[in-house]
Amino acid sequence: MNRKFYILLTILLLGVGLDLATKEWILRSLPLGSQVTVIDGFFNLVHIHNRGGVFGLMSAWPLAYLRIFFVCTTGIVLVVVGYLWWRLPEEQKLAGLGYSLIMAGALGNLVDRVRMGEVVDFLDFYWGRYHWPAFNVADIMICLGAGFLVWVILKEEKGADVSSPA
Repeated sequence: MNRKFYILLTILLLGVGLDLATKEWILRSLPLGSQVTVIDGFFNLVHIHNRGGVFGLMSAWPLAYLRIFFVCTTGIVLVVVGYLWWRLPEEQKLAGLGYSLIMAGALGNLVDRVRMGEVVDFLDFYWGRYHWPAFNVADIMICLGAGFLVWVILKEEKGADVSSPA
């Protein structure tokens, strides 16, 4: 097996493991609906469950439909992102890292959806009355992975602009 595969496997194991361990810690440490101030006026640890998608979208759907929807859509995302990762040349390490992080985050949230029908969120950032919806480690991995892919695309476009005649 090549180095690219070992990097993917490491990110999947560590990423999903960290995500599930932090969620389990919250499940055992904080009662549902509670919060602990970490940095006053900026950051709390909370314990909430999100049945819906991003920002709670679709949370009013029946649980059975949500499970089917999220298992199917996550499965499709994992297949597509996995295929893109597989097709990626080994020298494109940053894009490979991005795809790996997206897959790890998707798997972490999928485990929650399958076992509980909802996702445990616990990181709560705010400033005054401006409040970002709570999220978890899997969400961070997905956003970082997408950020790395955007970085790669912008870098490639900049390189293409420089080399193409005006």
